[in-house]
Amino acid sequence: MAPSLIRACRSLALSTWLLSFCFVHLLCLDFTVAEKEEWYTAFVNITYLDPVTSEVRTEKTECGRYGEHSPKREARGLVLVPTLPQDRQACDPSVRFPPASPNTAWVALVAAGNCTFREKIHNVETHNASAVVIYNVGSSGANDTITMPHPGTGDVVAIMIPEHKGREILALLEQHIVVTLHITIGTRNLQKYVSRTSVVFVSISFIVLMIISLAWLVFYYIQRFRYANARDRNQRRLGDAAKKAISKLQVRTIKKGDKETESDFDNCAVCIEGYKPNDVVRILPCRHVFHKHCVDPWLQDHRTCPMCKMNILKALGIPLNADCSDDVPPDYETSVGGPPTNAISGASEITVNESSVVLDPTGRAIGLQQLHPDAETEPEAGGESHIIASRGSDGASGP
Repeated sequence: MAPSLIRACRSLALSTWLLSFCFVHLLCLDFTVAEKEEWYTAFVNITYLDPVTSEVRTEKTECGRYGEHSPKREARGLVLVPTLPQDRQACDPSVRFPPASPNTAWVALVAAGNCTFREKIHNVETHNASAVVIYNVGSSGANDTITMPHPGTGDVVAIMIPEHKGREILALLEQHIVVTLHITIGTRNLQKYVSRTSVVFVSISFIVLMIISLAWLVFYYIQRFRYANARDRNQRRLGDAAKKAISKLQVRTIKKGDKETESDFDNCAVCIEGYKPNDVVRILPCRHVFHKHCVDPWLQDHRTCPMCKMNILKALGIPLNADCSDDVPPDYETSVGGPPTNAISGASEITVNESSVVLDPTGRAIGLQQLHPDAETEPEAGGESHIIASRGSDGASGP
């Protein structure tokens, strides 16, 4: 896959991830603010005559909680419970309470359970109670209360108190002690929470976001792995092509009296040292000379002349694989339609062995000794040496 396509896919995946994250974050904030509960506590003040000491005792605690649809106002009166023990939950519409004076306000004390809060409050409201106090039966904590939903119950005040407080008042009533209860408004509370639907939605969105992120990471690293493998494969193929090209280059051994040993001859451009007798040199197609042990590693890695940057693969007509086309230009011969020419002089080049001849641009045959009278070729692995001649490279030309 092309690097530009990989970058485009990576940018698209990253943008999708960021947009999804912002969207989920905004939804979480919206649900958190929208789902909230406002409720009020209630002060419960009970007053009764202690039968032992004959003293009036008063107990005031902030243990109650107003119902969701209850008016938030004060209420007071005598505390009454249903006459029959089986009606303590006030679920029967015909529930009865002890009689009270016509002008006396009273408060009903009933237990939670077996029916809805709305039914309890409606059944008590028909008896003209000024308030309904429901104690939370079966709660896990000693002071547990909830905000009771009871729509359509009118103006009757309804609160919930903990179970232990309700049983305490009930015990006093069972002893035929007159108990007066006064309800006052307590503290306003605002509780924010996330509903179950919101939690499910946010969880699904988070999972989708993680799947997108994981898919992007997998795609990115797969493409990166494939690109690295393709690059390594191309490097290996280029290295093999470079070895093949190096094996076709001319190799000479410098002898005493050769022009390379003269003081005015250029030094090896790799090691910056002059040539001495018995030094093995390699001659590139561009006619530049280097020590063999100096230039071979360079050619293996770069495949170009250290001085003029001529590509030896193009100069020698080494075919390249299609996978290498991104790193190395197409073969010169296939692009021009003829044999490769010297990059420096433009003359035709033909690789020959010791018994071969080469042609100069005018088409005249020139022997090897005429080109290089002092040159002695060393046999290669295949038993032949290669000499590449070009016009004007060493001063020898035909008559």
